[in-house]
Amino acid sequence: MHTVRAVTVLLLISASTIVLCVPLYLIGLVRFLCPSPLRPRLNRSMDAIVQIWVGGNRGVFRLLDVVQVNEHWQGEESLSEENWYLVVSNHQSWADILILQNLFQGHIPTLKFFTKRELIWVPLIGVAMWFLGFPYVRRLRREQIEADPSLVRLDREAALDACRGFRDHPSSVLAFLEGTRFTAAKHAAQVPRFEHLLNPKLGGVSYVVTALNDRLHKVLDVTLFYPDGVPTFWELLQGRCSRVDVSVHICDLPAAALGSDDPDLVREQLKPWVESLWKDKDRHLERARGLAN
Repeated sequence: MHTVRAVTVLLLISASTIVLCVPLYLIGLVRFLCPSPLRPRLNRSMDAIVQIWVGGNRGVFRLLDVVQVNEHWQGEESLSEENWYLVVSNHQSWADILILQNLFQGHIPTLKFFTKRELIWVPLIGVAMWFLGFPYVRRLRREQIEADPSLVRLDREAALDACRGFRDHPSSVLAFLEGTRFTAAKHAAQVPRFEHLLNPKLGGVSYVVTALNDRLHKVLDVTLFYPDGVPTFWELLQGRCSRVDVSVHICDLPAAALGSDDPDLVREQLKPWVESLWKDKDRHLERARGLAN
């Protein structure tokens, strides 16, 4: 039964992806040829297609009872698809992205997020994310940087340019500050400052804040917790993850981090703020684990 459910979900999502990639690709190609003033409207059209795709996925999840999402919201601010948002979250599974997309669908603009450059070769999805302006980044090894230090600058400028591309239409940028999915091995390999989180990295989020500082309306600080254990993507589709608890804290960026066009300065201003967020998130996860046991 679990396998049948997973295959059904995967087939429905795949069919939706194939169908909706056709207009998305066409609009993306037209955007390259049209005058700049028309591009924001085309960007909105492509985002609307993604929202249809996410809405369809959410419908499939509900129809097939894939997972129960328990939401807890902190903050009185009403959300709008006409504003810009920074979404920060802990990261435990590839399932996180589907959970967050389904949670925010219809409330804020389409989620965009930093993704590894190699993923552009993923069939359909990779090119779609490129058309949508997702910031692609390279995972540079130390020996690559030592051989050619300019690679760091080029990667930084590419990320900043991608984030600046979100200025012309309301956007939501998702940043997994841990930089990778949490595992016990990765946690042990660090000098950890937190019990249930990897140490946060501020490179990507500093680019977002630098590029969009006068646009960003609010920060949505998300904490994901899987009471029955963190599922793989396949286990999520099988329905083996009975529940996920999602806490969303609506807050503001620190004023000191706004107004600068230097990502290095922004990063320094964000450090104490992110450290405070991560301490609160770590305490939240500790309490959640205690209640689940």
